[in-house]
Amino acid sequence: MKFLQKISKLFSKYTSIIVILVAIFTFIVPSSMSWVNFKLFTDPVGNNFTNQSIVLGLIMFSMGLTLTTKDFKNLAKKPLHIVYGVTAQYIVMPLIAYLLVKLFNLPVGIALGLILVGCCPGGVSSNIMAYLCGGDVAFSVGMTTISTLLSPIMTSFMVSFLANGAEVSIKALPMFVSIIETVIIPILFGFLLNALWGKTRIFKEIQLIMPGVAVMGLSCVVGGVIASQGSKFFTLGLTIFSLVVAHNIIGYILGYLIGHFTGMNISKKRTISIEVGMQNAGLATNLATTSTQFAAAPDSAVVAAIACVWHSISGALIAGVFSIIDNKKISSKKLAEK
Repeated sequence: MKFLQKISKLFSKYTSIIVILVAIFTFIVPSSMSWVNFKLFTDPVGNNFTNQSIVLGLIMFSMGLTLTTKDFKNLAKKPLHIVYGVTAQYIVMPLIAYLLVKLFNLPVGIALGLILVGCCPGGVSSNIMAYLCGGDVAFSVGMTTISTLLSPIMTSFMVSFLANGAEVSIKALPMFVSIIETVIIPILFGFLLNALWGKTRIFKEIQLIMPGVAVMGLSCVVGGVIASQGSKFFTLGLTIFSLVVAHNIIGYILGYLIGHFTGMNISKKRTISIEVGMQNAGLATNLATTSTQFAAAPDSAVVAAIACVWHSISGALIAGVFSIIDNKKISSKKLAEK
């Protein structure tokens, strides 16, 4: 168990390197991660349930295992911070996506993909990044959890609202069911297990392994995305990649500014920056590739896939930058004391 915990800590420390290496290897050898996209069955509303759905559910389950009633009590002490964060997640990124779509007059498929990414909740990978950069992990988990719980309604509504008039008809039910299957149920199951056995020693030992499991899951999602869509990454052109990057970076900046102007401390500023800018693009990819509503716009899955890979890399990089800043401050303080 101790060995697995060390591996988990190592994976958490080098998340960006692991994700980048998996991405490069999968791009060279797509078949190595093709298993992630294997279709298992089709649900009653027409969504394809794949191994990727299971991996995504496992990541959400790992997050659920860390949640306790105490977490919610601590968050309740400053409820407005959560309100600010979740509101920013469902306003900033969707509107940035919409403005980019209109500004560059993007084709329907690409526009839909960018809007879908913007309207998804924060991902569990952002919790890992918050931990790595000295952010407020409880705040991060709280934002991710609440935005995810709201996602069946908010993601469905925002995509339908912002994509209104597009040539692709968006229905809320398939997305609602897909999010329930891959996000809500795993989180609730993990939370329930934690509520029942969270105080036992063995359970606490298992919890320490979960960050590594989440990193592995994240890497598999990225690998699966590249295995299925990697060959198309360059077909949409550098402009589309630039828009995905711009969408992401603007989210980081505005998220940090929102934290600043609402009086949050440095830890929470970093957290809200990552939570706003780093959306659950893996969920967006899953929705775009499995929901029948996106079948007529295949480019939407490519955009979501590019965002999935980029968000994972940029999130790890920005966490590294924050960590470097902290290390320099610590070194400067030690020198001053001498």
